[in-house]
Formats: sequence, structure tokens, C-alpha cells
Amino acid sequence: MTDIIIRDAQADDIGTIHDFILALADYERLAHAVKADRATLARYLFGPRPMAEVLIAEHEGRAVGFALFFHNFSTFEARPGVYLEDLFVLPDARGLGAGKALLARLAALAIERDCARLEWSVLDWNEPAIAFYRSLGATAMDEWTVQRVDGDTLAALAAL
Repeated sequence: MTDIIIRDAQADDIGTIHDFILALADYERLAHAVKADRATLARYLFGPRPMAEVLIAEHEGRAVGFALFFHNFSTFEARPGVYLEDLFVLPDARGLGAGKALLARLAALAIERDCARLEWSVLDWNEPAIAFYRSLGATAMDEWTVQRVDGDTLAALAAL
């Protein structure tokens, strides 16, 4: 396997992180939905109260992938968990082991932080990603359906 280095992102990685987000959105056919800009990302990732963390995968000194994650909490376990919001590896770097290395580091962080689990969502059409996750032992939570309120609906709910 090729040498992949996983490191914590720093504030000066914001451009790289933003580029990865745009590339991921393009891959997921969701480029139209991206509102993120570098300043907003910097505020929430590296500001006074960071809301998420990022790992960067490097190969031969080049950033080839990232994982953006944050903590959630399981009331049943009474312990925190790690929620992987985004995982992306550049197309020309796939097969080098960057995705596996990012997930392995996240699993290690979860254990170091006494988390009960590591979880994420994947688009149901993304068969290559699903197969990759299954190869690492991930299981589908088929009995669960993601729910969301945002935009005007979020504002209306908050006003109740």
C-alpha cells in the first residue's frame, strides 16, 4: 500500500477544504446546493468555538482527501459518538488507501475519545462507496430514515 499520511487540518488548509467540498458536491451531483465559502468554514472550523474537525489525507506531500466530522451523543449509550459528515478522496488518488486511512484514523479517534460509535450517511445510489464501507465492516441502518428541516421550514418551526 502507498504511504498515506493523515493529519489534523489547520486554519491555513481552508482553501483545500473548500476545494474538497466543491469536488465532493460535484461528484454527488449537488454542486447547486453548496453555500459554503472559505470565511464561513474558517469561522466554524477554526474560530473561537469550532463546530467540526477535519482530517487531511496526504500522499507524497499532496492533499488527496479529507474527512469532516463532529461529535454527537447517544442517549441510549450515554456516550458521545463521531459523526462523519463528509469523506472525499480525489478521483486520481482513489485506490491508494486514503479513504481507508481516514476512516481508520476516525475509528481510532472515536476510541481515544471514549465514543460509542462512528456513523455516517451515504447516498443510496453511490454503490462504490457503499461497497467500500461494507468491506470495512459498516452496516446499514435500514430501519432509520433521515429527517431534516432547513431554510424557511426551520424558521417556521423555531417560531412555534
